[in-house]
Amino acid sequence: MSTNETKSTAFEPVSLAATDIHLAFGPNAVLRGVDLDVPAGTTAAVIGPSGSGKSTLLRTLNRLYEPDQGDILLDGRSVLADNPDHVRQRIGMVFQNFNLFPHRSVLDNVTLGPLKLKGLGKEQSRELGLAQLERVGLRHKAEVRPGTLSGGQQQRVAIARALAMAPQVMFFDEATSALDPELVKGILALIADLAADGMTMVVVTHEMGFARSTADSVVFMDHGRVVESGPPDQIFESAETDRLRQFLSQVL
Repeated sequence: MSTNETKSTAFEPVSLAATDIHLAFGPNAVLRGVDLDVPAGTTAAVIGPSGSGKSTLLRTLNRLYEPDQGDILLDGRSVLADNPDHVRQRIGMVFQNFNLFPHRSVLDNVTLGPLKLKGLGKEQSRELGLAQLERVGLRHKAEVRPGTLSGGQQQRVAIARALAMAPQVMFFDEATSALDPELVKGILALIADLAADGMTMVVVTHEMGFARSTADSVVFMDHGRVVESGPPDQIFESAETDRLRQFLSQVL
């Protein structure tokens, strides 16, 4: 992976950090003291078994859930006291299910945020939306309804929608898990392009090849804790814990 200095500056990335994040739903502790450090312009891949807290961590970091304990910092500054809506405008989120409005055109789905949340004018929002659709290879589908698109194309629209808000950080929550296998490669290549452009990203994924080739750091979670984290080579070649070795033996 290229270093931060050699990446292009298409974005203005900020660092993301979490310290001692705890979250419980009733008696069930879901996050148990999670620490995360993502320097500006780098990509962290979060891996681990189902139920380990990976998706919940993303939702907590963008304040969809409020942590019971700990702190969340963007660009070195705590955002826990900020309006959650403002925090979510700084963090783009792409889910495994595309969550597009079926009754609106592709372009309307992409421009709704800039229009309603950022207060941009209609023409400016349209130009921005078309530019992001061009980025994901779907400008020619701007006027169609999402239901006419393949799953991979709908996920590209969801990515364009997130990028149209000019986020400082991007989260991907198993963005390829709902796709047919032949569509996965294109979405992973698009995420890799964002990484190369210098977007700060946290990618929850079960695609180990992607984590190994694209991420700057890999975080292995189990039972709500970070068991190991480090550069991809360290995680995949020199695992320190039996639990990580066991996990990798099952997925590689």
